[in-house]
Amino acid sequence: MRCLLVSDLHYTLKQFDWVLKEADTFDVIVIAGDHLDISSTVDVGAQITVVLAYLRRLCAKTRLIVCSGNHDLDARNASGEKYSKWILKARQFGVPTDEDCLMLDRTLFTICPWWDGPESSARVGEQLERDSRIPKERWVWVYHAPPDASPTSWGGRQYFGDAQLLQWIRRYSPDMVLAGHIHQSPFRKGGSWVDRIGSTWIFNAGRQMGPCPTHVILDTEEQAALWFSLAGAETVTLDQPLLRPVPSLTEFPVWLR
Repeated sequence: MRCLLVSDLHYTLKQFDWVLKEADTFDVIVIAGDHLDISSTVDVGAQITVVLAYLRRLCAKTRLIVCSGNHDLDARNASGEKYSKWILKARQFGVPTDEDCLMLDRTLFTICPWWDGPESSARVGEQLERDSRIPKERWVWVYHAPPDASPTSWGGRQYFGDAQLLQWIRRYSPDMVLAGHIHQSPFRKGGSWVDRIGSTWIFNAGRQMGPCPTHVILDTEEQAALWFSLAGAETVTLDQPLLRPVPSLTEFPVWLR
């Protein structure tokens, strides 16, 4: 299974266009939150309409998985905690999203929403406990924020990760967490696009300007993960220990050409 991970597109339509153009070369695409940009001059309602149109076009080309991020919150639950109501409309197109799970090629994807308080955090905990009992060969979490105290959440001066996620990883040991949120982590000294906590691989592609988003390509058959950005490209082997510094990618592997 070949997977493309992007995140934090923030209503950058040229980057959505790039993902759309590349879509049919992947078995699954994961967009790990922050589809919208709350600082944009474009009305949030208009952004939602456009992004949903992109999601509909993407899922017509390949399997698509999306979760919400902190920029995607547009409603409040009964406890007053923010959540993304609009992203649930993606289910109309057959796109699994917040609080859903998907079994694909014996891999279970658990898709977690951005949580805004104790009630929504508890719901994520219940979701992970539920999915932990589902038989599977591989378990992947789609979760907007990376874990705390990880190079994937390093901002250059401090960590900005999710401390609760770190506890859940230590409890359940998923195979992978596909995240985003901290744009600069791969580009700061001490930061990275990849980490390993116990047996769990963590990926955060980061964010860059321009028409091509930073992205991670994962291939479970080749046991490889590759990161691409304007700053360069790196690669790790998933059935080997994580090495630092992470090796640079000097040429495209044959399976990706």
